Amino acid sequence: MEGKIIKGIGGFYYVKTKEEVIECKARGKFRHKDMKPMVGDNVLINVSNGKGVIEDILDRTSELIRPTVANVTQAFVVFAIKNPDINFDLLNRFLILCEYNNINSIVCLNKMDLASEEEKEEVKRKINDIGYEVLFINAKKGIGIELLKEKLSGEETVLCGPSGAGKSTLINTLINRSHMETGVVSEKIGRGKHTTRHSELIEIENGYLVDSPGFSNIDISFIDKENLRYSFPEFEEYNHSCKFRGCLHNKEPQCAVKKALNEGKINEYRYEFYIRILEELQEGEKYKW
Repeated sequence: MEGKIIKGIGGFYYVKTKEEVIECKARGKFRHKDMKPMVGDNVLINVSNGKGVIEDILDRTSELIRPTVANVTQAFVVFAIKNPDINFDLLNRFLILCEYNNINSIVCLNKMDLASEEEKEEVKRKINDIGYEVLFINAKKGIGIELLKEKLSGEETVLCGPSGAGKSTLINTLINRSHMETGVVSEKIGRGKHTTRHSELIEIENGYLVDSPGFSNIDISFIDKENLRYSFPEFEEYNHSCKFRGCLHNKEPQCAVKKALNEGKINEYRYEFYIRILEELQEGEKYKW
């Protein structure tokens, strides 16, 4: 029988099949293969007396570590448009992570009522120019939520973005109940704290929403410098047009990406950001040996 793991706690996995949710344990063979079932996994199970055993884990299309969830297809990248202003470097790091993990990104700009129409248009143009859809929302007031719900259909969606952007409030609003407590500020440390301890899939709008605080780690040092270029969708049509195979689009002659940059076909800020990240990765490689 085939199903999807929607929750995992204390060695038990809750697998949703077409008919019901079944509590399952995993075969010991997964430990020997150094492979552990994850929330979001599509699995094959055997059921006896109402209890199930996970026999096999089907191929994953994506695999995230923080939050720990498999087969995510879509990310709502949530930033406040104001208070604080958007940190575009941070936004680009989240977009790189999503691209690297084969996850489609939609940028959701919260607190839309704090920005003027001119400010919203300027930010929208910057993000549209690099190939990403932008939606304006107000998570507390429910503005823009119906359109987001339409985007959930048929997808497994995770939220990512910096602390304080409104991810927890957005989940509460999307599922129309306080399934996930919003973080409270610790008086001792003066910052928000996450209250969700594990990932869980919530069925919504013919899709799944990952109940999790979202990406808590935007370290991209694990990306090979040769693969970084594939996390910039605007480079895609030029990646194989350079004179030299394996061109990093940096100092190589007759580079198609640099030619497109000079012709105004690639955003200058994004290219400069790419070079900064490339140099970070190259510098990191020096300390791996």
